[in-house]
Amino acid sequence: MSIFLKGILTPKDFDKIQFIPSNLTDEGSVENLINRMERVDVLIHLVGGFSIGKTHEYSFTDWKQQLDLNLNSTFLVCQHSLKKMVQNRYGPIVTSRGAVQPGGQMAAYCASKAGVVALTQAIADETKNTNITANIVLPTIIDTPSNRQAMGEENASKWVKPESLAPVICFLASEAAKDVRGAAIPVHGNI
Repeated sequence: MSIFLKGILTPKDFDKIQFIPSNLTDEGSVENLINRMERVDVLIHLVGGFSIGKTHEYSFTDWKQQLDLNLNSTFLVCQHSLKKMVQNRYGPIVTSRGAVQPGGQMAAYCASKAGVVALTQAIADETKNTNITANIVLPTIIDTPSNRQAMGEENASKWVKPESLAPVICFLASEAAKDVRGAAIPVHGNI
């Protein structure tokens, strides 16, 4: 999910949120989505997916799918959002779900997420001396219904709760973080 927000939202504003289905791995779809917006004030990009398999058994099709879902979608959304942010000379970018500690059977996921970290830090460097920032949060497993369904609930109490991750993302997307650039902030819960 990529979130494009204009201004500060309060609970009474939630009925003003418009959801626009888009394929974030397709450049035309992303370009159309961004071009429909007058401006992009904040980009919070939370798209991600996970699959496992030993490298010698993992298909190239699955490898490419992980790169498309995790890294290429981040590139496309950032690239087209940055065009509007540069015009307005403002905009925080927050990406999420990066992997900095690769593990066995997760090569494609870890490689794609390490790419997200590198991309975000490159954007932070490219936009220094502007009011555009780019940072990343690095949660471990997030306690979501889909993760509980996929992995069971045995260790869910150790996972990162969305309500503890959200304030970190909101801080990085706020004016208070105007001097934070290229940061990779771990949010590891109890894992």
